[in-house]
Amino acid sequence: MRVHHKLFLPIFLFILVGCMNHESTAVTFHPQKELSEHLAKSSAISSVTNQHQLDLTIYEHQKPTEWGEFISGVKTKMETNEKAMALTFDACGGEHGSLYDEALMNYLIDHQIPATLFVNARWIKSNEPLFLELAENPLFQIENHGTEHKPLSVSGKSAWGIDGTKSIEDAYEEVLVNHNLITELTGVEPTMFRPGTAFFDNIAVKLLDDLEIEAVNYSILGDAGATFTPEQVTNALVDHAEHGAIALLHMNQPSSGTAEGVKQAIPLLMEAGYTFVRLSEFPLK
Repeated sequence: MRVHHKLFLPIFLFILVGCMNHESTAVTFHPQKELSEHLAKSSAISSVTNQHQLDLTIYEHQKPTEWGEFISGVKTKMETNEKAMALTFDACGGEHGSLYDEALMNYLIDHQIPATLFVNARWIKSNEPLFLELAENPLFQIENHGTEHKPLSVSGKSAWGIDGTKSIEDAYEEVLVNHNLITELTGVEPTMFRPGTAFFDNIAVKLLDDLEIEAVNYSILGDAGATFTPEQVTNALVDHAEHGAIALLHMNQPSSGTAEGVKQAIPLLMEAGYTFVRLSEFPLK
């Protein structure tokens, strides 16, 4: 029998500075109060949920055998022979992760640099007008960075001090609640997912595949969870540039070195013949 699972948002979440910091802080979150107004606004939510309902019992006896950022099925580069790079920026949300790097984003807009933004539900909740403005800008592709910024696990494995989702149902909710929220607000379904901390297990990756959502990470660690200095950001982008590279950076830490490092790197990369693209412009591998 086909089982349809309702979506529930857990009450507690963990905060990660950037997305890769080693420290986390527990805070209380009331999603029914804070997100229900979004989830109740439109019939688009129920229609999208119906499209993605799975019989989750098919995963019951499947045990994960891989865990990490670069496991089987996770896409880390674009398939191209062109000197094209994708800059991807995470917005993690939470108590210390809901700010906006205005200098960085204004630079991208002023210089017409395309990018892909992986946005968490908590960041959207704190910045909805700004999120809508970014989503309406054709420079930017909006993708899913999860609901509570958890590593995507079916057994509660942790990464960087953050407990992952504890079951296949929990992983499903971590993906689909924010997927539905983005779809409702923008009218466009995300097609890609990067979890909090960028860690997956292989059963969670299979879940994404069954949902027809690509698991996406990176080939260039651009700012190390927004902890790099400007020089380190520039060096990471320039020294590791290659055809089809995907760089992981952050747009939610304005006090970090990310903006200045990106500003220094982009002219150097363009001088070397690189162009910047959204992830949707090439197949991923």
